[in-house]
Amino acid sequence: MASEYVFISDLHMGGDEQLTALDFEDELCDFLADLETCGGDVELIINGDAFGLWEYAEVTGPAKLEQVIDDHPRVFEQLRATGAAIDVTLIPGNHDYDLACYDAHVDRLAEFNVVLEQEVAITREVGDARIWIEHGQQRDANNRLPDWGDPDALPVGYFVVQRIVAAAGRYSGQARGDWLRDIQSVAPMEEIPRWLLSNYFYREMSPFLRAVVVPLLVFFNLTLVYLFGTVLETVGILPAQFFTDNPVIHALGVAAIVLELIVAINLVIIAILLLLAIPLWFFRRDLKRTLERFGVMLSGVRVGQGDEPFLNAARDVFKANPDIAVFVYGHTHRASVTEWGDRVVVNTGTWLKKLRHVETRFSRLPGVYYPSFRLSSVRIFAEGDQIVVEYEEIDTEQSVDLTRFQRLVANRPPQPDPIPSRTVIDPGGPLEYPDGESYRDADLERQSAPGGTDER
Repeated sequence: MASEYVFISDLHMGGDEQLTALDFEDELCDFLADLETCGGDVELIINGDAFGLWEYAEVTGPAKLEQVIDDHPRVFEQLRATGAAIDVTLIPGNHDYDLACYDAHVDRLAEFNVVLEQEVAITREVGDARIWIEHGQQRDANNRLPDWGDPDALPVGYFVVQRIVAAAGRYSGQARGDWLRDIQSVAPMEEIPRWLLSNYFYREMSPFLRAVVVPLLVFFNLTLVYLFGTVLETVGILPAQFFTDNPVIHALGVAAIVLELIVAINLVIIAILLLLAIPLWFFRRDLKRTLERFGVMLSGVRVGQGDEPFLNAARDVFKANPDIAVFVYGHTHRASVTEWGDRVVVNTGTWLKKLRHVETRFSRLPGVYYPSFRLSSVRIFAEGDQIVVEYEEIDTEQSVDLTRFQRLVANRPPQPDPIPSRTVIDPGGPLEYPDGESYRDADLERQSAPGGTDER
């Protein structure tokens, strides 16, 4: 049995057309090669979504994994070499749920020295305590698997991926650039319409049309100020010719004519928007209610909800299992280490590109989705009577794939929240939550019996 555990998740290898591209192949192979030199007391655990099997529309069943292997021979050969030196374990997530449905996957991955455990959750011993390990899809209403192991019992998230993500992979070759394949990096999925609009504006729109639209949008706020100032002039609060017939503006010559034309067009647009505002508001409210009634607007992880469902799940696991000291999950693509007294909740993040919406310097222009990578790994081991959780970000030299115009107008995104590189806990102490609750192990034992490792 290993004495040290290394966790990664959400690699999402595979998918139709350009979705199968692996931006971080070099970094992943180097990471696995480094683990190969560690020796036998280390276990690498990939806790879900190693493969993007949902992203295949034409290939079905075990053939999906074969396609991934064919497309990424270098990664699988390195897995074989690493798995010969240390234990490599894989559990299914939602995007590679097929791994839980076909026993043939166990033997096929074993050929690359990867042990597939077809479970929703597993545990590992660390010191005198245990680690609870899951992907996290069971905490997400859109991706919860209703009958674990049944290939036909699929959640709504599967059909969303098939209709949207897999389709993006098939059509990505028709786009200007390969931006469509980054749809996997848009989270949560409610952001996809705004992301599509942004990329249409900055990448797909005709340059001639953009040359007309950009000045209108840039000067839209100026038009509002002009309109407001004109009203103030009319009622006598401001002197005449402060906004209208201003001699300074007329001195600009042709530029003044262009500016006045832009303002005039924007005034017409504002008038039309004002006329449509009230009926559009009623239409939007009625459409939203209709979509909610049919369940279309429901999302397991809503915008702004963050990791709350997963933290609640960790709370329940800690209550039911006094010897669980660390709760590890992935799924949300947001790496984090959350310390609750002498318990720790770990999100293993993702190796995919992350897209973050940032506002532009000119507020009326569509926001830009700024790309970044945060290749995360977590090590957990015992050190005396304590448990150590070490978080590490793997260095990468991936380029920021933005057009010149996007770079010009976009603000720099804020830096992500820092994650402590080393967290040390004493599992014999109290369990404390941010809301002030505190549970000692003796109380936990009276409250509930230990739970199993499989949530089927």
